[in-house]
Amino acid sequence: MMYRLYTLLGAASLPVVYLLALPAHMIGGRFFYRFNERLARYSLPIQGRSGDVEAHIWVHAASVGEIQVAANIIDELECQGRYRFFLTVMTEQGRLVAENKFSSHVTCLMAPLDIPCLVRRLIAHICPDIFICVETELWPALLDTVRRAGIGMVLVNGRISSRSFRRYQRIAGLMQRLLSGFQAVEVIRPEDRERFVALGAARERIRVSGNSKYSLGPAARAEMRGRLRKQLNLDRTDTVFISGSTRNGEEELLLPVYRRLRAESDTRLVWIVAPRHLQRLGGLQEFFGRNGLSVTLLSQCAAGRQSADIILVDYMGELADLYAAGDFNFCGGSLVDKGGHNIMEIVRWGLPVYFGPFMQDFTDAVAMVVPAGAGFQVQDGDELALVLIDHMRNPNKYDLACRAAVELGRRQNQALRHQVDAVCRVLRAC
Repeated sequence: MMYRLYTLLGAASLPVVYLLALPAHMIGGRFFYRFNERLARYSLPIQGRSGDVEAHIWVHAASVGEIQVAANIIDELECQGRYRFFLTVMTEQGRLVAENKFSSHVTCLMAPLDIPCLVRRLIAHICPDIFICVETELWPALLDTVRRAGIGMVLVNGRISSRSFRRYQRIAGLMQRLLSGFQAVEVIRPEDRERFVALGAARERIRVSGNSKYSLGPAARAEMRGRLRKQLNLDRTDTVFISGSTRNGEEELLLPVYRRLRAESDTRLVWIVAPRHLQRLGGLQEFFGRNGLSVTLLSQCAAGRQSADIILVDYMGELADLYAAGDFNFCGGSLVDKGGHNIMEIVRWGLPVYFGPFMQDFTDAVAMVVPAGAGFQVQDGDELALVLIDHMRNPNKYDLACRAAVELGRRQNQALRHQVDAVCRVLRAC
């Protein structure tokens, strides 16, 4: 009854949505970005199966965070067979990052609004053999329409937070219906498996495979590091301190850390600051100017004009790769009470990660990296400086932390292989 009411409301709202389409296109903005695609009005022709393509694979990744998982899955599947890929996202930033990350072999689209007739229209356009849902993007009409169409369904990198679980329990009947369409559910942790089972998913279809988001081989790591350091005009001996996803007030706490590291370092120290929100760039340039420090924008480095020891990252979508160029990588949003950010974006490069006390949004990652010796949690800027100086003075300690990060990365690669195996198993059954 709840699902029926949900879909009826969606269908009833369609005339209003269509009336809004033209003004929405003229107004623009992130809420109306590519609004025609949200209405399943796609410029691509209806896709028939060409002779050299074995299957059409539809991957749904809500936003930027899920796109890395999608990229890993797609890269691995490309080695398994001749497939055509369609990637749907929910946000403007996700679409832009996806278009930069993937070449023409992946068609990137905005996902339709969660109304059955619009989902059916997308299915008619791309003719998918299998639907891969990344993490836990459980839109009712989307999943139910895909199930009714008889398309193979796999959920990869599944996870349910305790807060989401409590919310889903209120609609347990609907959740059971939505989860019943998945032939395979690959989850990150044992507690995720138990939560999926409690919501009605069949236990025999669920496997704890780990987190595939951070999979990356050693060759790619070395290649990325060399390319980025060349782009930044860095010498082999330069030491790089990266402060990623910093939030308001954090640079004031990190500046004394940078100064102490610079005084301690025997080589040139380059500080790369990547604010979480680009609107802060002007204020940060003023802040550094008041402190007698000159900065260069990352976009200027790319043009070969890098001239300062402090670099401000001035565009989105680069930070996850940029960490590969660093030696000492700090994850922001953690010295101030903002819940932290994704520390595994650093560990996946075989590098240790440093972060503050406020990591409540990523407690699972903290519980993984700290005991492994690949992550170091500090209480304030003073302690951060002490830990970094200790690693600078004692290369053996730093190398040990790097090896711990590599081992964690190896386990993540196993997760990717398990998840791709599940996709191939369902694909063969389709």
